[in-house]
Amino acid sequence: MISRVLSADLPEHVGERVTIAGWLHRRRDLKSVTFLIIRDRAGLAQVVLRAGDETAGEETVLHVEGLVVASPQAPGGVELTEPVVIQLSGPAQPPPFDLYRPAVTAALPTILDHAPATLRHPQLRAGFEVAAASAAGFRTALDRAGFTEIFTPKIVGTATEGGANVFSIDYFGRPAYLAQSPQFYKQAMVGVFERVYEVGPAFRAEPHDTARHLAQYTSLDAEFGFITDHFDVMAVCRDAVAGMADSVRERASSAMQFLAAKLPEVPAQIPYLHFSEAMALIGAATGEDITEEPDLAPAHERWLCQWAQREHGSELVFVTGYPLHSKPFYTYPDPRRPRYSYGFDLLFRGTEIVTGGQRLHRHEDYLQALAARGMDPVPFAGFLQVFSHGMPPHGGFAIGLERWTARLTGAANVRQVTLFPRDLHRLSP
Repeated sequence: MISRVLSADLPEHVGERVTIAGWLHRRRDLKSVTFLIIRDRAGLAQVVLRAGDETAGEETVLHVEGLVVASPQAPGGVELTEPVVIQLSGPAQPPPFDLYRPAVTAALPTILDHAPATLRHPQLRAGFEVAAASAAGFRTALDRAGFTEIFTPKIVGTATEGGANVFSIDYFGRPAYLAQSPQFYKQAMVGVFERVYEVGPAFRAEPHDTARHLAQYTSLDAEFGFITDHFDVMAVCRDAVAGMADSVRERASSAMQFLAAKLPEVPAQIPYLHFSEAMALIGAATGEDITEEPDLAPAHERWLCQWAQREHGSELVFVTGYPLHSKPFYTYPDPRRPRYSYGFDLLFRGTEIVTGGQRLHRHEDYLQALAARGMDPVPFAGFLQVFSHGMPPHGGFAIGLERWTARLTGAANVRQVTLFPRDLHRLSP
């Protein structure tokens, strides 16, 4: 039996009989000849049949044995002749739009409703190649920095952020929640490994219906100890983002080219400004009175990214020192400006893609922080015990994979680069 050859490798087999297998991407019937375009994970291959030879419809899975010959007009510069075609699946039902056309002609709801078929379109698939390369780059960058990958529970007994935006579930008759983040666990594991990271789902029961929010997303989390302050965390965050960009360049360059997308140049030091400075700049430029705002609005994020591009030539910019009351209770306060925190966000092409900061690390500071917010420490007893056994100064960050991928590829809606998205309205497929 002849071993299967992928479409991208066919030029290496000119003059040989080989086997390919994949989906019938397109059939073109001419007067004296029929062309079959077969799609596999590596690309497209052309098969030449005699006119009138019967084959199944598009998206049927085929096994083809044939002779590889040079053909400058064919995909990859080669094609298969003298073929023997075997059908491996039943006749395929047509997808909701023609997958062989270069442009996607369907609206986003149609794409999402029929995702198992529509995501076969090369343009739609390309975004997920970029996401996979990004996650691989995140892992590689942190592995090189001495981090250990961890895998934490996604069913928890306490809302991580202490808020109400959690999904409640029945856990064998007891109340439980889907984890908003691995925050508590990754902090605890700093006490074991010093440096940890995780790639996994996070759940937010926030009734947003925007192009940038999801109820379930993929969070790239990191946490590490023995830091001086949040600037140490920002430096590692910068290296992780640079590693993600490098991995996309190495692993998914063809997908980026297909999407006409451009990778950012990650500077050796990403520019940053304090939250209060950011608000002053925006207020002076727009005439808005936003000095008391606790967070950046989307329009403000876009303005700051334009400012960073204009002033620093960077598509990335850190905003540091968010108001303490707008950050989770475990965020470390700025000792010189107690109203502000050692928390930060990273903005990229107009959108926040990272949140992070330095955490409290002393047991007594946690008790004081919870009391200051009127929060009962009892539900957090399992978390608080970590700090009674000695923890170093530490901090971390989380990158939203889908937001990063959307900004990187130019997707207008984060759902375009989310596999089977879960949001306010969608629970299938």
